[in-house]
Amino acid sequence: MSHLHQPVFDTAALPDLVDALVEQGWFVGEGFLDAELCQALCQELTDMAERDALAAAGIGRGDEHQLRRDIRGDAIRWLDRESLAQRRYLDAMGDLQHELNQALFLGLFEYEAHFAHYPPGAFYKRHLDSFRGRANRVVSTVGYLNAGWPADGGGEMAIFAADAPEREVVRVRPEAGNFACFLAETVPHEVLPTRLPRASIAGWFRRNASLGGLVDPAR
Repeated sequence: MSHLHQPVFDTAALPDLVDALVEQGWFVGEGFLDAELCQALCQELTDMAERDALAAAGIGRGDEHQLRRDIRGDAIRWLDRESLAQRRYLDAMGDLQHELNQALFLGLFEYEAHFAHYPPGAFYKRHLDSFRGRANRVVSTVGYLNAGWPADGGGEMAIFAADAPEREVVRVRPEAGNFACFLAETVPHEVLPTRLPRASIAGWFRRNASLGGLVDPAR
């Protein structure tokens, strides 16, 4: 049977994911995502990078958005369901959203995600994905797409303790199938400099929130 009909993620690990979010604010699963789907998504992102179809990623939102290559060096493209692989990934995250709402009563409203391509030498300095009082992003996810990532390839994501932001608690190797999930408001993280082109999908489960009189402010 084709892998297109296989589950996108390891459903047996869902209880561990939920428990980890509650107990420590983060979860890392090795081999959590389907390998064939990761390969298809990685090829799609590689093709986008080769035809210059990605946009330089910035920091801040709305009027505060700016390009800062000294802080963040990836290029992105939002997932829009234009391919079967994108639809499978987004549908699976919809299933995960349902599981998180059922287990934790988070009130998650939708999921948004973008491809992230880090060229050699690129990094993303330590940051939070959401700030208190502007909490429409509630839970962050990162799915990794590069198969056969070498031990000296760099590009790991370092996650820091929510109650001690200088203390690193785990380092995630950007190997295809690996998946990280963490609380957007409270868990600092960074992407270490990569030696090789690095492919991932960054995503956020969001609440429907208003800010400055705007419903569901611009991402």
